[in-house]
Amino acid sequence: MLLALEERLRQAVVEFAARHWQVELANVAIEQPPRPELGDLALPFCFELARRLRRAPRALAQEFAASFPLPEGFARVEAAGSGYLNFFVRRSQVFAALAGQRRDPGLQPRLGGKAIVEHTNINPNKAAHIGHLRNAALGDTFVRLLRYRGENVEVQNYIDNTGVQVADVAAAFEHVLHQDAAALRAEIAGWEEKRQRLEREGAISAPPQNLPLAAGVTRAAYSFDYRCWDLYAQISRHYEEQPDALAWRGAALAAIEHGGNETAALAEAVADAIVTCHLRTMRRLNVAYDLLPRESEILRLHFWDAAFERLKRSGAIRRETAGKNAGCWVMDLGTAGPEEGEGEDSKVIVRSNGTVTYVGKDIAYQLWKLGKLGRDFHYRRWSSAPGAPWVTDTEGAADAPSFGGARWVFNVIDARQAYLQDIVAAGLRALGEQEAAEHSVHFSYEMVALSPRCAEQLGLSLSPEARQRAHVEVSGRKGFGIKADDLMDQLIQSAGREVQARHPERDEAAQLALAEPIAIGALRYFLLKFTKNALIAFDLDEALSFEGETGPYVQYAAVRAGNILRKGGEEGAAAEQPLAGAAAPDDWEHYLEPNELWELVQLAARLESVAEQAIVTTEPAYLAKYAFQLAQAFNNFYHRTPVLAEADAGRRAFLLRLVAVTRQRLAAALDLLGIAVPEAM
Repeated sequence: MLLALEERLRQAVVEFAARHWQVELANVAIEQPPRPELGDLALPFCFELARRLRRAPRALAQEFAASFPLPEGFARVEAAGSGYLNFFVRRSQVFAALAGQRRDPGLQPRLGGKAIVEHTNINPNKAAHIGHLRNAALGDTFVRLLRYRGENVEVQNYIDNTGVQVADVAAAFEHVLHQDAAALRAEIAGWEEKRQRLEREGAISAPPQNLPLAAGVTRAAYSFDYRCWDLYAQISRHYEEQPDALAWRGAALAAIEHGGNETAALAEAVADAIVTCHLRTMRRLNVAYDLLPRESEILRLHFWDAAFERLKRSGAIRRETAGKNAGCWVMDLGTAGPEEGEGEDSKVIVRSNGTVTYVGKDIAYQLWKLGKLGRDFHYRRWSSAPGAPWVTDTEGAADAPSFGGARWVFNVIDARQAYLQDIVAAGLRALGEQEAAEHSVHFSYEMVALSPRCAEQLGLSLSPEARQRAHVEVSGRKGFGIKADDLMDQLIQSAGREVQARHPERDEAAQLALAEPIAIGALRYFLLKFTKNALIAFDLDEALSFEGETGPYVQYAAVRAGNILRKGGEEGAAAEQPLAGAAAPDDWEHYLEPNELWELVQLAARLESVAEQAIVTTEPAYLAKYAFQLAQAFNNFYHRTPVLAEADAGRRAFLLRLVAVTRQRLAAALDLLGIAVPEAM
């Protein structure tokens, strides 16, 4: 396939330049000509070579084309323009490789060790919202891409169960609702029992589908994360109205960090119950994790103590004796400049009351992820459910695998946290861990808003001014936002109406089974098709459209290809089987002479190249764009090429094979995006 051919060509060019011109080419760039008649791969290295050898690039290109021994898989090379070299591949061999292999052998691991991808990281104090879905979709797709390349990847979802947000909810239960902590913990356990009872009674369905709901049953009645969503907004308003109440937060934080008291036990019960809800929500989005590292164990197993001593010994932090930070341990920012407008020249790592800030705990956690701390967690399964992730604990299971100790860490965290990520990297450098700092990658992304139309469709009340804006920002702290499960429910309902109109012969359960992958595919594609540093204004109608650059459009192309193969009967089934030995029949080169057919093959063969580009740039949008382009190319082929009506048996067999190859590549691209191919559309 093309990626393997590119690697083979690059190596051959480097060897030829060293032998023929005694020149070392450090980087041989490969481009794609704008039209297939100009070639399949274009190399511009003669322009660089001309400067070094003081010769005309056109003459060098002609000399190269006349004497270069073509590697296997290439038909010819031509000098073009003022110094380009255009290479033409053997089309039948590329197509035979596509039909005989499921993955380009040119896609190889490149990180040189294990990678940890940390994503989602929702504060366990309320229900997940739409912004969390973008984080999870980006992180999960990046994991899929790395694993597709053959990398050893560990997926972590950090649980900040000792932070400010959890402390606020615990304080709200104790001081706003005046509930007894011990009695409340029993009540929290009852929420999950209520869910299980409703599932047994058929009022709700088990994950990943949470629809349909029985009449009179609302998610707020059985989802503890929904209960806390409202409570968190309530205490946030209370703080604004009565600032003295902020003392509750400080007291709760200190109690949680110290442990062994009712407030700490309540906070743990709240966080664990909400994490269970979050895992259920993310399963609906086709997202899974290997490990849930909890902040509580960073404290209880003295990870922070070990990191604290290293930071003090190295001089990376100092104790402030005067000013607003008196009594605090702070880190001088140096090159990790403050947030815009903040005006700080140092960052608090340990507060004057002895509690550790998020940044301090994150430095300890990052050291552990990179195998630089000298300590480890204990691990147990989160639950007995099949495929449940592991979770850190103070005691663990004897059969637990090892975690951490990675060479690379990718932290999927929104752009607003760039300053704090810089502080963590600065802490690593101050400890002398330069390589660890360089291998700590902030996978940054921008926030998600809603289109005004979508906001009103989902039940938010907007002012006339808000209706005229390009997007509507949401806030969980203010209680003005869209919960992730509500959004997915609405998408499934909307997709269900479309499925019902297209497939009235199917019963309700069958219609729902089709609606869910279409809805989740629409959501994930919309979240992934924009470059990660672009602000998204999510729109229900746009996401679910069967036309344009959408998930359903790409899914429909894959389903259409499957329908052709199914109608092709035995011939269609044979076309879906990989070719033994990737043999290329003699007449395939003739069938691929029309450039429109070759363009479809060429695009199908580019999946691995695009996957590599998405990894190197940490930009999954390249993959989403590719999936749309391949679907678009297939639909154009479908409308101009009557495959099943083809009278020539050999050509019909070839066309069916082309349909099968395209369908397989579409399905593979969608799978990398975390999107399933429905049975029908």
